[in-house]
Amino acid sequence: MSTNTRVMKATPEQVWEVLSDGWLYPLWVVGASRMREVDDHWPEHGARLHHSVGSWPLLIDDTTSVVECQPPSLLRLRARAWPAGEADVVLRLRPVGTDTEVTIEEDACSGPGRLMPKPLRDVQLHWRNVEALRRLSFLVERRAK
Repeated sequence: MSTNTRVMKATPEQVWEVLSDGWLYPLWVVGASRMREVDDHWPEHGARLHHSVGSWPLLIDDTTSVVECQPPSLLRLRARAWPAGEADVVLRLRPVGTDTEVTIEEDACSGPGRLMPKPLRDVQLHWRNVEALRRLSFLVERRAK
């Protein structure tokens, strides 16, 4: 899995508050362009985000589902973006003094994306998740003020 980490100036509960609002995902997840629906019980196990990826007019409607949820420290997701495939995504939150270290791990688990050699996948995922954590940090820290 590709792993990225960023320390955010907020408590784990404040970070979790943003992660718990499925409607905010397109604001920080690179590639997510819009939300169509969020299950009422998001982010509980089995809940799904109904999103679109890409840019108009080439939008693909798909879903991301919760595999495991341990508030406010762990969120394990299965992200779908067919025809590219599916990815396992793990978000871990760890308190560091008054801040929170957020780690995101991601890797393709099925579909054509899995056929790409791991070193190439890791380079793409690393860049994508550096930006995702930067965007998440902006949202979290703005709310934490």
